[in-house]
Amino acid sequence: MRGQLAAGSRYSHVAIVFHWTIAALVVANLAIGLLHESLLRGTMGLHKSIGLTVLVLTAARVAWRLGHRPPPLPADVPPWARGSAHALHATLYLLMIVMPLTGWAMGSGRDVPRPVSWFGLFDVPPLPIGKAAAGFGHEAHELLGWLMLGLVVIHVAAALRHHFLLRDGLLHRMSFRAR
Repeated sequence: MRGQLAAGSRYSHVAIVFHWTIAALVVANLAIGLLHESLLRGTMGLHKSIGLTVLVLTAARVAWRLGHRPPPLPADVPPWARGSAHALHATLYLLMIVMPLTGWAMGSGRDVPRPVSWFGLFDVPPLPIGKAAAGFGHEAHELLGWLMLGLVVIHVAAALRHHFLLRDGLLHRMSFRAR
């Protein structure tokens, strides 16, 4: 079945929109997080707004996923690749929840906690935490950001491997165009 997908092997349109929207936001936030002190000065408000958006969209995506099973992987995907894919996806989901929470915690444990302005439309109140939790959030946010970056690179590399080297049509499961 090289290059062709079996019937029912594509993600739903809702899952595809969630995937690409969250992916674009995560990539943008990784860039801002890495470059906010040099090339992208003054973008922390945007970074925080995007992070909270990722948190909400990921919660909605998880809720959607609970009621809509993903398509099965093709039978010819080896067990090691199947296990690696599931572990990578689970870790990405976890990070898409934990990263925004640790970022939110960073700003919540100040002497005078300030709300986060969500794209200037409304304020999101600080979390009710102390300085120690905020400090942990800061360290965790930085370390997990590097982990997220590495996993995103691996995820993209695996998708490109399937598309260009294996030519197995797997990438089309998450594309807007049916193949």
